[in-house]
This record gives sequence, C-alpha cells and structure tokens, in this order.
Amino acid sequence: MIKQEKWMSLLGLANRARKIISGEELVVKEIKNGKAKLVLISNDASLNTSKKIQDKCTHYQVPLRFVETREKLGHAIGKDARVVVAILEDGFAKKLGSMLDE
Repeated sequence: MIKQEKWMSLLGLANRARKIISGEELVVKEIKNGKAKLVLISNDASLNTSKKIQDKCTHYQVPLRFVETREKLGHAIGKDARVVVAILEDGFAKKLGSMLDE
C-alpha cells in the first residue's frame, strides 16, 4: 500500500471511531476548545480558509498538516470533498502526523 493510501485508511478508521470532525467552523471550535490534536487541511483550500485555520492552529499550538486535495480528504472519511478535518484523539493524531511527515 502506498503512503498516501495508508494515511487515508487511518483517517477513515478515526472517522468510524468518531474521533474526527470536519468543516471549517466546527474545526475552529474544536481548536479553541483544546480538543483538536491535529488538523489536516487540503492544499487546494481557499487562501482565506487556509490562513484562518493556520492562524488558529498557531495560536492554540495545534499541529497542522497539508494533504493533496479536498477530494482525497473527503474520500478518506467517506464524504464529499472536505477542506479541513480535525483529529480529536491523541493516538490517531500522532500516527497520522508521523505518516504525513514521511
């Protein structure tokens, strides 16, 4: 299995375990609440959304990783295109972070 498919299947597993949240407003809320452990944002997100999420992650010291496209991010969680996803559990966040750093 190639690297990209591995992170997508792990994200799918986190989704089935109900340990993620998607959508800009919900993710920002979880970052502020301190529940977001890792945020994934697509490279094709709008500049406005991208800056907003990056600023929140920096301010609240939440790790941030970029993924290729919104379609891949959405597909990984069995939904339509998603621009931003937050992982709410440490184990999934650490593993996904290390996979995306490779």
